[in-house]
Amino acid sequence: MRHVILMICALALASVQRADAQELTGLARVDATRSTLSDGWFGGTKLTIGLNQGVPFRVFHLDSPMRLVIDFREADWTGVDAAKLLANSKKVTAARFGPFRPGWSRLVLDLADPLLPSNIAMPIDTSTGAAILTVDLVKATPEAFGAGAGAPKDVAWATQAANVPEVVAPDDSFVVVIDPGHGGIDPGAVRDGVEEKDMMLKMAQALAEALRRSGQAQVVLTRTSDEFVSLPGRVDMAHAAGADLFISLHADILTEGGASGATIYTLADDASDAATAQLAAQHNRADILAGADLNGADDQVAGVLLDLARQETAPRAEQASAALIAAMDAAGGPMNTHPARQAGFSVLTSADVPSLLIEIGFLSSPRDLANLRDPVWRAVMAGAMSDGILAWRAADLAQRPLVRQ
Repeated sequence: MRHVILMICALALASVQRADAQELTGLARVDATRSTLSDGWFGGTKLTIGLNQGVPFRVFHLDSPMRLVIDFREADWTGVDAAKLLANSKKVTAARFGPFRPGWSRLVLDLADPLLPSNIAMPIDTSTGAAILTVDLVKATPEAFGAGAGAPKDVAWATQAANVPEVVAPDDSFVVVIDPGHGGIDPGAVRDGVEEKDMMLKMAQALAEALRRSGQAQVVLTRTSDEFVSLPGRVDMAHAAGADLFISLHADILTEGGASGATIYTLADDASDAATAQLAAQHNRADILAGADLNGADDQVAGVLLDLARQETAPRAEQASAALIAAMDAAGGPMNTHPARQAGFSVLTSADVPSLLIEIGFLSSPRDLANLRDPVWRAVMAGAMSDGILAWRAADLAQRPLVRQ
């Protein structure tokens, strides 16, 4: 039996009928005074986490090294002291907790011995709404622990965690994830009352509409309103949506050099090496490559797998860039004098999704600013970008049988 447990907390109410009326809302706070970790008499350990309200959660364990992982929806760990939590346990050697991805936090316990999670429950006080998560950690053999280790492969959870609608697409579908740069507390570049985050959302919506009208693509936006999304969260969304292409839209300000016109960036080789090293060093590797769980793989193996993925992805991204440049230029652009460039932007580091960062123009250029403000220009350029994306898709499909031959 695979000891990976995926749970969504249920309210422990007086009756089933009353449960339907309850809602889980707001930010849950971890109560340090009601949170304990203690070893038992028979080699096991009991974990108790006090919360001011019930929240969705999931529990699983990882091997090499041995860890227990609990993800919470909207849990604030302020005031919790890891040393105090560990004071009564020798079976758990370290505890880490905090924000994990947008809307979710994570608790990681390092285990000295193989302990499997069991008897997991979150009873909720019907009068106060306060909750207590309890997890019994039961002694197990190394073989049993290793057999059940790994993050749950639950696309629905990944989609929910990334706050992106789930895309259930047939094998021959084409999914484009469009990322309007910045958002929320991060306005991006600002000039003459124009904020980059607003312009890029309008541009993204225009591009999404053009692609959808073509009937040849499914489109997901990393944000559909003025909200903050972390850079890793944007890449997570591409994986959650099963993206075939990821495009991040920007319009920066450069005070020197008089930059103007559209520029398209792919990931630079040196940045690719750094990104591979960073990803390979992460403990939770389940989402690095779609369909491959690298948990338990050593850094060298993980790095090789990521390099192999990029050997296919990098040239495809460059071909997508060339197709977009040609289409945008044919529509009148304007294009930068050197429109194809490379850089180490965080949103380009996905190993298995061709990714582009497009500077639609520069707010520091009066001509580009006027264009971006013009809804007609945005519509024309969005149509051209859509044409370029679909042209690349056709060429990519045609050469797919030749890949790795």
